Amino acid sequence: MGMKVKKGDRVRVLAGKDRGKEGVVSAALPDKRRVIVEGVNLAKRHQRPTRMTMQGGIIDKDMPIHVSNVAVVCPSCGAATRVGYRFEEGTTAKPSRTKHRVCKKCGGDL
Repeated sequence: MGMKVKKGDRVRVLAGKDRGKEGVVSAALPDKRRVIVEGVNLAKRHQRPTRMTMQGGIIDKDMPIHVSNVAVVCPSCGAATRVGYRFEEGTTAKPSRTKHRVCKKCGGDL
C-alpha cells in the first residue's frame, strides 16, 4: 500500500525527540516507508570537501523519519489529521475517476 504523505505536505511530528515540531516534507521514500522533513530529526555529519561542496566540516543533515510518526496538517482546520480519499466521476468525454485527498476531521481538501 502506498504512503498517504507526499513531498510538499506540511506535517507535525507525533513521536520521538522532535515531537510537536512542524515542517514540510522535502522527500518521500516509499520503499522504506520514511519521509525527510525540513528541520526535523537533524544529525551531525562529517562532510569531506568535494567538488560540489568546497567547504568541509561538520554539517547538520535532515535524516529520514518513519511515516507513522508524522501526521499531515490540514490547511483549512489546522489540525494534525489522517488522510482520506474522495473519488469524483469524470465527464462523459473523460469517464475516468479522479482521486482527491481529504482531511478526516473537517472533510476539506488537502
